[in-house]
Amino acid sequence: MSKKIPFSPPDITEKEIENVVEVLKSGWITSGPKVLEFEEKMKTYCESENAVALGSATAGMELVLKVFDIKEGDEVITTPYTYTASASVILHRGIKPKFVDVAKDSFIMDLDKLEKAITEKTKAIITVDFAGVPVDYDKVRAILKKLNREDILLIADSAHSFGASYKGKKVGTQYDFHVFSFHAVKNLTTSEGGGVTFNNNHLHGKEDIFRELKYTSLHGQTKDALSKMKAGAWKYDIVTDGFKCNMSDLHAAIGVVQLDRYEGMLEKRRQIFDIYNKALEGKDWAIIPFSKNEEMETSYHLYPLRLKGFEEDDRNKVIEELAKKDIATNVHFTPLPMFTLYKQLGYKIEDYPNAYNQYKNEITLPVYSTLELEDAKYVVEELIKAVESVK
Repeated sequence: MSKKIPFSPPDITEKEIENVVEVLKSGWITSGPKVLEFEEKMKTYCESENAVALGSATAGMELVLKVFDIKEGDEVITTPYTYTASASVILHRGIKPKFVDVAKDSFIMDLDKLEKAITEKTKAIITVDFAGVPVDYDKVRAILKKLNREDILLIADSAHSFGASYKGKKVGTQYDFHVFSFHAVKNLTTSEGGGVTFNNNHLHGKEDIFRELKYTSLHGQTKDALSKMKAGAWKYDIVTDGFKCNMSDLHAAIGVVQLDRYEGMLEKRRQIFDIYNKALEGKDWAIIPFSKNEEMETSYHLYPLRLKGFEEDDRNKVIEELAKKDIATNVHFTPLPMFTLYKQLGYKIEDYPNAYNQYKNEITLPVYSTLELEDAKYVVEELIKAVESVK
């Protein structure tokens, strides 16, 4: 087989294209009725009381931290095993992130270490649903209750976990806020985009969090563009130094159709996971990623395989061997303390040994809803050959 296997192309059909064309012909292409429709569909899917569609997941985390006035002098805890966005938003608030290592042999934050890391200055915790696997949200809440610190804001970086399940419910309401990504490589895409879901619209005594998030995403402007454009309705106020990170109707038009198709897309990802799992379960070198148990199920966003006994160089050779076959793989993630920015801030990977041990032998196999099952079988067959040639 000489077919090229990309890593994660978007799954776009004629229906998405037609919906975008409809918006282009409508005369209204920025935030408007399609964004509202997408927000309603997000609420229904996540069973949440509120949903805000935005330009990115990063913007969602930024907005929540700003709306709750978390700033220099406060402390925000997150994990070093994530994409930089989870930490960059903290840095933007003038705060040096406090990293808690992942648990041994896990991609998820060590919750025992989290409990010890909380101080009187801790104002927010951002946990990460790596690869689509939910954090044990109830355990985190129990820790805060035990410490009498339920004032701490809980933000789930759920960029990977749209469609995942926790204790019988879709991810999206277990924390104060869940922030999702709809970037081009995510399970559900709007090309660029993100969303925030939450239940309590008056958390910490707030008058109207939904409205506050909306206007803070529009430079603090109290009227959106659609309202302003109505005849005679030009007047507005600026009430905060907001950002410009609203979602457009063009992006939302893609998301509306994607949500209608989403359960079928998830099922295809489950099938690919099953193919990989069955081929690898007998291999003593394969540490198969989490899929589901009685309490939770992943969104099947990433297949983060670990190669037992491998170091970085060995793993990289496997990636190179697969590239020769035109099979694209990836690594998720390089821990943040290994990057120049974070080194300059004083972080050292030696302080996060579990994160490094997860990274050094991790290889992410392609999983996407347009991948043919025969091609998934080919990928895992070639992976086995590559690993066993390097091993």
